[in-house]
Amino acid sequence: MDEVLHAVENGVSWITLNRPEAMNAVTWDQRERIIALLASASADPDVRAVVVTATGRGFCAGADLRGAPSSGADRVAGDVARMIRLGAQRFIGAVMDCEKPVIAAVNGTAAGIGAHLAFACDLVLAADSARFIEVFVRRGLVPDGGGAYLLPRLIGPQRAKELMFFGDAVPAAEAKEMGLVNRVVPAEDLEKTAREWAERLAQGPTRALALTKQLVNASLDTDRATAFATEATAQELNMTTRDAQEGVASFVERREARYEGR
Repeated sequence: MDEVLHAVENGVSWITLNRPEAMNAVTWDQRERIIALLASASADPDVRAVVVTATGRGFCAGADLRGAPSSGADRVAGDVARMIRLGAQRFIGAVMDCEKPVIAAVNGTAAGIGAHLAFACDLVLAADSARFIEVFVRRGLVPDGGGAYLLPRLIGPQRAKELMFFGDAVPAAEAKEMGLVNRVVPAEDLEKTAREWAERLAQGPTRALALTKQLVNASLDTDRATAFATEATAQELNMTTRDAQEGVASFVERREARYEGR
C-alpha cells in the first residue's frame, strides 16, 4: 500500500504514486489500488475533489507490467486485447468516470500511460520541469490507455498524430500552449497550487460539478439533440439537490452560497 499514498484532507482525496526509484512506473497493484480509491471517492460524500500526483522526479513513466499476475499458459488470440481492456483502459476510464473533479498535479515526466493518466483528469497542473511523452512509438507499440481517444479531443487529430508518430518529449510550457495543460507553475509551487484548486472545488456544489463533468465528457461523442436532452435531464436531477436550492437562495438573499456537497 505504501506504493500508493492516500490521505483525505479538507474534502480532498490525495492519491500519490510512490515509487520514485522507478519514476513511478505504475504496477498492476498500484493500478488496482488507484481504481479502488477513485471508486471510493465517488461513493464518499465527504470526498469532494481528488488530486493525483507523485513523489520524486517522475509523475508516471508508463506501465510496469513485471508485477502483473500470470496464468503461466501460452498466449492466445484475444489475450492482449483483454489485458488492455481490463488494464490500461479500465484505469483511464476510472479517472474519467470518477464522480468528483480530478486534478493531475504533474511533478515530472509523464510518459505513455502516465501521460494518459494526466490527460484523463479534469484539470492538469504541471511543474515547469514536467514533460509529456507519447512513448509507445519508441517501442514499436500502438498507444493504449485511451490515448488515441483523448488526444484528438484535446488538441485535434493533426497535433495528436505528431505526438504519437514521433514520440518526442513535450515540455510543460509547450504542452500548455497545445491545450494539454491548464497551468504551469514553478515546481516548488505545484503542491500549493493543487491544494488551492482542489479545496476550492471541494467547497463547490459537488453534484452539479459531477453532472457538468459527465456532460462535457459526453459532448464530443453525441449529436446536438442528444446533448441538449441530456443537459435538460442533468439540470432536472441537479435541482433536487440541497446545493442547488442553496445556490438559488443565496442569489435571492444576496449572500455567498454555503455548499455542502449534497
